[in-house]
Amino acid sequence: MAEQKKYLLFLATPDSEFAKKTYGGYHNVFVSLLGDEGEQWDSFRVVDGEFPEEKDLEKYEGFVISGSSHDAFQDTDWILKLCDIIKKLDDMNKKVLGICFGHQLIARAKGGKVARARKGPELCLGNITIVKEAVMPENYFGEEVPANLRIIKCHQDEVLELPENAKLLAYSSMYEVEMYSIKDNFLCIQGHPEYNRDILFDIIDRVLAGGHIKQNFAETSKATMEKNEADRKFWQKICKNFLKRQPSLLV
Repeated sequence: MAEQKKYLLFLATPDSEFAKKTYGGYHNVFVSLLGDEGEQWDSFRVVDGEFPEEKDLEKYEGFVISGSSHDAFQDTDWILKLCDIIKKLDDMNKKVLGICFGHQLIARAKGGKVARARKGPELCLGNITIVKEAVMPENYFGEEVPANLRIIKCHQDEVLELPENAKLLAYSSMYEVEMYSIKDNFLCIQGHPEYNRDILFDIIDRVLAGGHIKQNFAETSKATMEKNEADRKFWQKICKNFLKRQPSLLV
C-alpha cells in the first residue's frame, strides 16, 4: 500500500466567523480546493506563532502559504520566522504554493521587493493576463493555456520586483506581477484561487463595517461578480498539478 502523502498549510490569517460557520475554517476551504482522498493535510496557525518542528518539514510533499491581513514587508517575529522556513524549504527543494500574502512573502524571502500597492487595493473579481510563452504546454496549466483567467483579488500590497531566477507567468492592468514561478518548486499567485463569491462578499462587508472602505467601493467590488465567476476549476487544476505532479516534464 502506498504511503499516505502529507501536505502542510501555513495559515497566516485567523478564521472569520463566516468561514468557521460555513466551512469549519479556512483549513477546509483550502483542502476542498487542493486535497484528494487519502492525503493528510496539516495546518499551523503561523499568525499566532504556531510552527512545525524543523525536523518534521521533510515528511511533507508540499506546502501552502495562505493570504493574510498583515503586510509581507513587516518585521514581526512570525513573519521573519516564516521567511526563514521558506529559505529552508527552498534548500530542501520542496514544493511551495504561495497565495496572496504567501506570494508576496516568497518574493521577499527570495530577494524580491514588496510594498504597498501603487494603484491601490483590490477587492473584487479580477482578470489577469497569462504570459503564454512563459507557460509551457507541459507546465501546470495542461495542454490548453488560456490568454486570461479570472480570479478573486483581495489585497493592498504588491510585488514590485521579482526575485532573481523568477519567471513572470501573469500580469494585469493593475499589477505587474500577478503570478510567477521559481524553478519548479515555487508557484506564487497574487489572487485567491480558494475563494468564492460568498467569501469575497463576507470580506467586503466586514471591511466596510470596519470603516476601511467606502460604500461605493464596496458596491463596485461586488458588481464585478454580478455576471462572472472566478475560473476556480482551472485554478484548482493549476495548483494541484504544481503540488502533486512530478517535475520531470517541466521546463
